[in-house]
Amino acid sequence: MKKVVIADDEKAGRQLIKEYLSDYPDLVLVGEANNGVDAIKEINEFKPDLIFLDIQMPGKTGFEVLNYLDEIPKIIFSTAYDEYALKAFEVHAVDYLLKPYTKARFKTAIERLSQDQNQLQALVQNVVLNDCTFPSRVLVQFNKKLVSIKVEDIVWVEAYGDYSKVHTSSNAFLSNYGISDLENKLNPDVFVRVHRSSIINLDQVKELDRYGKSYDVTMSNGEVVRVSRGYMDTLKKLIL
Repeated sequence: MKKVVIADDEKAGRQLIKEYLSDYPDLVLVGEANNGVDAIKEINEFKPDLIFLDIQMPGKTGFEVLNYLDEIPKIIFSTAYDEYALKAFEVHAVDYLLKPYTKARFKTAIERLSQDQNQLQALVQNVVLNDCTFPSRVLVQFNKKLVSIKVEDIVWVEAYGDYSKVHTSSNAFLSNYGISDLENKLNPDVFVRVHRSSIINLDQVKELDRYGKSYDVTMSNGEVVRVSRGYMDTLKKLIL
């Protein structure tokens, strides 16, 4: 059984999806909403496997809803506006149903639910990080799911092969972005590169200790980050 939530401000749109869903007994409707704010509440409460998401809704748009979710399920957009199709496929979108659509078209969308989850996770991170200049929340991988964390809770970022490991006070999460990509996405007034493999949150710095001609930075979570000589000038500007 897979749990489903429908978010659409038009009653007729919700009814049509429910009608078509009746052909798929393994997809069980657990909640519905007619605006973006209620959609966030329903999705975070029921943690569905799939959401049918309209884009133009009161309160929050479908894309804005994604920024407030604790976990990102699979998404099928259902909308009357075709201009958002490209952005929809840059996120976790399994499909983009353009109203009015037929039962056969709905079936095609359902059949696409078997898409590779890892690819979808990478895509949704891309859109959320690009949704604003410096995001207040980011999506990271934890226990095979995407979870939303506050940027201010990031203590430091560590290069992890082609990916990055995001450290908070209590956990370490995987990001599909490389460290240089994350450096460009995070506010440089707060997040400073101190090593080719490390970015620190200045608000999470506990203390600095001399290490030869460089420094070791002790972060608020107790972890120590080495400052490389190549990045010393950046750090020195912050020392009074």
